[in-house]
Amino acid sequence: MGRLIRTRGLPATRFASQYRLNSGRAACSQLRTEETLSDGEGASSSGDGHSRFEVAIQKQGGLLKGILGYGNPMPVRGSRSSYSGVGQPRLQIEQARSFSAEANGEEQREVMEYDVVIVGGGPAGLGAAIRLKQLCQEKGRELSVCVVEKAPEVGAHILSGNVYEPRALTELFPDWKDQDAPIGVPVTDDKFWFLFEKRAVPLPSPFNNQGNYVISLSQLVRWLGAKAEELGVEVYPGFAASEVLYENNRVVGIATNDMGIAKDGSKKSNFQRGMELKGRLTLFGEGCRGSLSETIIKKYQLREQAQALHQTYALGIKEVWEIEESKHRPGYVLHTVGWPLDYKTYGGSFLYHMDNRQVAIGLVVALDYKNPYLSPYEEYQRFKQHPSIRPTLEGGKVIQYGARTLNEGGFQSIPKTAFPGGALLGDSAGFLNVPKIKGSHTALKSGMLAAEAAFQALGESEQPSMEAYWAALQQSWVWQELRSVRNIRPV
Repeated sequence: MGRLIRTRGLPATRFASQYRLNSGRAACSQLRTEETLSDGEGASSSGDGHSRFEVAIQKQGGLLKGILGYGNPMPVRGSRSSYSGVGQPRLQIEQARSFSAEANGEEQREVMEYDVVIVGGGPAGLGAAIRLKQLCQEKGRELSVCVVEKAPEVGAHILSGNVYEPRALTELFPDWKDQDAPIGVPVTDDKFWFLFEKRAVPLPSPFNNQGNYVISLSQLVRWLGAKAEELGVEVYPGFAASEVLYENNRVVGIATNDMGIAKDGSKKSNFQRGMELKGRLTLFGEGCRGSLSETIIKKYQLREQAQALHQTYALGIKEVWEIEESKHRPGYVLHTVGWPLDYKTYGGSFLYHMDNRQVAIGLVVALDYKNPYLSPYEEYQRFKQHPSIRPTLEGGKVIQYGARTLNEGGFQSIPKTAFPGGALLGDSAGFLNVPKIKGSHTALKSGMLAAEAAFQALGESEQPSMEAYWAALQQSWVWQELRSVRNIRPV
């Protein structure tokens, strides 16, 4: 467990109450970015009557509510004390009080310390957290690991029409099929069409999706989050990392958002500073064009160090439909190119048949299109009216929708992934396989490689380096896969 080393009033209570506030807001406004939760899959309770972040502990004769994750109790780093039983206190508050340096006269922030702080609860971040804890169990070492996720619950901001390649997951959990992983619809048919306005021409499929699965990535990420917490990772959803912390030109952690700020930037009566989460290493898995990741890339000139080109992007629009049973073909995968986009616009579309009479349908449009009047949303509406697509949707209804950006620079745009005090993971570094339109498997593997390098470095130095991760990445199948398709979509 991380150590709360700077306290003021009841910071942990404030942190926990803000978590409940964020979760409540999410419950009141159904997020329509991915598949809905099953019954009883809430985020505010550990199942034993205790709130996830809230347990009463004794301090100086009074009760202070501490920040907690749930799962197997773990001793505090640097402490010989331990606890037994689910829901027992795991957090110890040090008696000494100290405060972070004031910035521009602002109120000081409370600080918690960990061995590793991970920004982003996606496949890359959770993969790194899980692998770190697996190595701790294998080697008999203790490391405190924290994951902060901006979404009100793990998986809520994951949006992907996903034909999943389980290679990395099999390396992380060889028995994932026996652990009830939400992966159950194997690809049964893999089609590729070139669309004209009124007809479709079938082409040989270059995607090689045999052995892959049509899944909900958000559900898989929720499953990974639960596995991480079972291993002792502290997962804090509902808090966005808003600032990178530096000491002596080295990244030493992140700070979360300040709360209670008015539209004009002034402080309201309920203003509260964010928390500082400091780590000996900080790993960034924010996803495509993460704000903190981009700051670090520029500060340490990571693209220049790797002689990489600038990153390019695309916009992906997706809907999940519930269709008629007679039209449902679980495991059917279709990709298309051509209409409604012209020959000067890079992009394509997809239609994936999942389970429960659901299909994921979407359009991806590169954001370097030349026509200033082109609207990706309107092109998507035209695509659904194509004579080869419309019959599948007729009689159905939309149950979710959303959009996201994708990295499209490919191999040539990958920056150096190691910097003083941390590393970049997954889409933060641009590990999307552009022709496959797949990045979740490479993201998960990058997190695992970073975890292995971090575990070794933390045992060797008080100021560990992640250079071994950059070297291991270049020897991995991730690098080989991305390099082999480097000319499909060059910058």
